[in-house]
Amino acid sequence: MAYGLLESIDRSTQLAGHNRLALLLFRLGVRQIFGINVFKVQEVIRRPPLTPMPGAHPYIAGVADVRGRIVPVIDLQRAIGGEALGGGEAAHVIVAEFNRSTQGFLVDGVECIAHVDVAQLQLPPTGSGEGYLTAITRHAGRLVEIIDVEKVLAEAVGASSELSARLRGAARDVDLGGRRILVADDSRVARGQIERVLRQLGVEAILVGDGRDALHRLQRMAEHGPIEEQVLMVISDIEMPNMDGYTLTTEIRRDPRLKHLYVMLHTSLSGVFNNALVQRVGADRFIAKFSADELAQGVVDRIRTLMPA
Repeated sequence: MAYGLLESIDRSTQLAGHNRLALLLFRLGVRQIFGINVFKVQEVIRRPPLTPMPGAHPYIAGVADVRGRIVPVIDLQRAIGGEALGGGEAAHVIVAEFNRSTQGFLVDGVECIAHVDVAQLQLPPTGSGEGYLTAITRHAGRLVEIIDVEKVLAEAVGASSELSARLRGAARDVDLGGRRILVADDSRVARGQIERVLRQLGVEAILVGDGRDALHRLQRMAEHGPIEEQVLMVISDIEMPNMDGYTLTTEIRRDPRLKHLYVMLHTSLSGVFNNALVQRVGADRFIAKFSADELAQGVVDRIRTLMPA
């Protein structure tokens, strides 16, 4: 089963940049179906023996030896507020790369690959446990919930938003005061991390939850004057409901009022195919999540290009 899934994952990478998303569907509990972007999946394996980690976060079920690598395994059901998963025959571990690190996600079972239009993704309804969801959609008549993995990782592993002394010093050497940056990300945790970094630079963040809202906000702003005088740059996630970051970048380049905006794609997705797509859609820079210093350096570098020689 895992081999067939990986073949499907490889084919699904062709969807990137077309406002379509390929989801690996999996189960937590008997009925609930969840999804994870296949770009993040390295492999799917049956639940291996797990070695407990003394003092580890409660979400960490243990570590596993995966082809010679020691990989922490997160119990996703426990992470979103449920009971700890057992070791049933259908249990699998999804080995995935998020935010520059590899980890496994323990799930009850793996279903299939589903291809969906990003426009079909909806924000989770209020009161539906939306704190751990970034979006919902339907596939084959079933509700599919997309977990905010960045929130899970932030709680289980942690990611500092504090800048180093070097970056704070670099920020003092450039004129960042009064600047505004539009930030598009569907994860509340990610938006908060970026906002804290920008605040340390003295930059105001305009926060939106998806690419469509970002585009509409920019277009409204452009009605009142040159956009470059209002926004320093755009920092956008790639996978978002309604409009993904690749499509957002393409639409920015198509609009004569917006086409000169500096666009940085900032995402937990990584890999050569992403760098190629960044160039193809016209983004100016790609930074993998999450390093506060690298994000801040990207902003400082952008400012320096605008300074007199």
